[in-house]
Amino acid sequence: MYFPKEVEIIEVGPRDGLQNEPIAIPTEKKKELISRLAKAGFSRMETTSFVHPKWVPQMADSEEIAHFCKELGINYIALTPNLKALERAISAEVPQMAVFVGASSEFNKKNINKTTSESLDECEPMFAKAKKEGMFIRAYISMAFSCPFQGSVSFEEVKEVCDRFIKLGADEIDVGDTNGQANPQLVYERFSRLRDLYPDTTFVGHFHDTRKMALANVVASMQAGISKFDSSVGGLGGCPYSPGATGNVSTEELLDMVSSMGCQTGVDFNELIKISPFAKSLSTR
Repeated sequence: MYFPKEVEIIEVGPRDGLQNEPIAIPTEKKKELISRLAKAGFSRMETTSFVHPKWVPQMADSEEIAHFCKELGINYIALTPNLKALERAISAEVPQMAVFVGASSEFNKKNINKTTSESLDECEPMFAKAKKEGMFIRAYISMAFSCPFQGSVSFEEVKEVCDRFIKLGADEIDVGDTNGQANPQLVYERFSRLRDLYPDTTFVGHFHDTRKMALANVVASMQAGISKFDSSVGGLGGCPYSPGATGNVSTEELLDMVSSMGCQTGVDFNELIKISPFAKSLSTR
């Protein structure tokens, strides 16, 4: 079996892990979480979203969080779902932006009332503006394996989104098992085909642990040449538009596994496990 010498773990707990919490989490608590994660050694984190507070109230403090991250001097990612959100992120001097497009049109329609093709069209001016501003562009392919509304998602549907993202200039493409229904065989086959078709593209694995297969799917991804993975401290999270989907793969479980296999991450496991109880205390679910 193949295991990379180095693995990048991108901590998404402050954004993806907390976005769906029904009770407002104090901004100071979010700052404490981000600060402690930074001290544990994470080189990149997804910390906030510039989505309209009407839709995700938990992210209403995005500007303040962005300014705090800048003061900390960390490299961070902010979700910018539309052009107005991107403009806010640019004003806050966010270094890395992220967009989501579902490979399943049914998911896109339920989520933002647009087809996959319409969503990709909307990305074109956003990517151009982000490039002009010198921002790093992370492009998520949501529901890249299956969808709660559509069922199975074909490779051709994933390829359509990937093709367009690459043509628009994405710096990395994050392939998401958003509802946590993928299995290692499917994950290996899908990433292998993507790597064969796009050898110069950086791919990231994003797994939810609905069926307790997230770690197995990470290992399957590694066999296909993937060495970057999203995770959430305490396993927090869950997609608000995917019924039944549970949290992201736990950062501490992921770090424990890859470290025991000899992969270097730059993250201090002993510090991380001290943070996990605090992160879980922010969740009411």
